[in-house]
Amino acid sequence: MEVRNDWTRQEIEEIYNSPILDLIYKAGTVHRDNNDAQEVQVCTLLSVKTGGCPEDCAYCPQAARYHTDVEVHKLLPTEEVLDKAKEAKDSGSTRFCMGAAWREVRDNKDFDRVLDMVKGVNEMGMEVCCTLGMLTEQQALKLKEAGLYAYNHNLDTSEEHYEEIISTRTYDDRLDTLENVRSAKISVCSGGIIGLGESEGDRIGMLHTLSTLPEHPESVPVNALVPVEGTPLEEQPRVSVWEMIRMIATARIIMPMAMVRLSAGRVRMNMEEQALCFMAGANSIFAGDKLLTTPNPDTVEDKEMFQTLNLKPRQAFKGEASVKFEQIPGAF
Repeated sequence: MEVRNDWTRQEIEEIYNSPILDLIYKAGTVHRDNNDAQEVQVCTLLSVKTGGCPEDCAYCPQAARYHTDVEVHKLLPTEEVLDKAKEAKDSGSTRFCMGAAWREVRDNKDFDRVLDMVKGVNEMGMEVCCTLGMLTEQQALKLKEAGLYAYNHNLDTSEEHYEEIISTRTYDDRLDTLENVRSAKISVCSGGIIGLGESEGDRIGMLHTLSTLPEHPESVPVNALVPVEGTPLEEQPRVSVWEMIRMIATARIIMPMAMVRLSAGRVRMNMEEQALCFMAGANSIFAGDKLLTTPNPDTVEDKEMFQTLNLKPRQAFKGEASVKFEQIPGAF
């Protein structure tokens, strides 16, 4: 299947609304034509600076203006972060993502420390990713020079629904950051969240924006909202597994080469539901018991799932001959 960047909303809507079993079959076929269907990328996400964020993202317990149980902590010591990265690698993760609850990156000592963290994780032979908020092109270049492999900056939802969720930055701010990341030749990781009170049209709109970027994101996280008490969206109903499957399958069909990540909300899925997501084209997960501040399945459960479904972890830097990854004994 050719990679297209000229999808129309109508085309995506027709794919999204096709009969669910047909959709899973088509997405699975596209997946097998373009990827190793038994291979799943295992990523670990660590909050290196938690809470106190000035933004008002309605889903986020780290926003300073909401009263949640999240404990605020400053940027973690570099050595502690590198120890966590080593633990993640020893458990089978090949990508390590560091998240900081910042509105934007500032050129200060904290950013210098993040650059040191990036260098350290890169030297371990892991793909290192950051999600630090808005980023200038110059800051993106600094991260690239330090060894950053990928940068996560989710669109969250459609442009039309965006103002209902966030008022402290614009949709164009998001797109500008993605452009700065791409300009620095850093791999782009960008997806969104469903269950924010959006319509199906909003979900299709977000997928349309992602699939018509000049280049598709290399990673597309599909998150289901995990409602947190104290946030404006605390009463939102749970997203069904079928809604997740429709998002994953549609993303796989319109962005055939992307890593489609089954992200937040996975903790509420049993193994059978996750297996359907893998059938529909998901080929990346977050491992570890937390995603920043929300719960996630533990490593033992994931190892059991990988063994039962005969899945194997994707190697770091796959396709880049200059870097070799050694499988860790006892890992996935």
